[in-house]
Amino acid sequence: MRPLLSLLALNLYLFATPAQAPDQIPVFEIMTTDSEVRFNVKASVQIEGKFDNWDAALSFVSRDVSTGVLDIKIQANTVNTGSGMKDNKLKSKGFFNVKNDPYITFNSTKVIQTGPDSFDLPGSFAIRGVSKPETVTFTTADKGKGTGELKGTMAFDRKEYGMNSGIPFIKIADRVEVTINLKGRRVSGPPPIFKE
Repeated sequence: MRPLLSLLALNLYLFATPAQAPDQIPVFEIMTTDSEVRFNVKASVQIEGKFDNWDAALSFVSRDVSTGVLDIKIQANTVNTGSGMKDNKLKSKGFFNVKNDPYITFNSTKVIQTGPDSFDLPGSFAIRGVSKPETVTFTTADKGKGTGELKGTMAFDRKEYGMNSGIPFIKIADRVEVTINLKGRRVSGPPPIFKE
């Protein structure tokens, strides 16, 4: 019985896929102080703003760019439109509902390279406790360099996430447009491999 187990162990060792060595995986740091997450909603009175506190992480399991994962976690109560009245309304139960759902998140599931400098990141977007699949489209002009910037866009229907309320005397569209500008740097490992 032991020779059979030894042979099985040897086969597993010889034919197993080796794990990527940690020093061969690109490791990036997102510099949130130089980055921003903004939103815009068409309305009779302009509604646009940003979030002051949030975190983002970009990680890879190999050099293949398609293995990248982007995670963004936003503190909803840091919404900043430049107007205290608008901010308080957006924090309320009818919109972000920050008391019960303090975070807005996006977690990508894969990276799809759609052109030399463009990428689709489908994933799960969650706001006020409702999670749905959405896609962020990114472009970059700095691929392969040690530092760079990713510029992304996403749009969603606010009513699909339970934001059915309005603001008195202001007509608000259902479509919310989000822009995500991320500045990052590679802190270790080689650059990701892109399709040409």
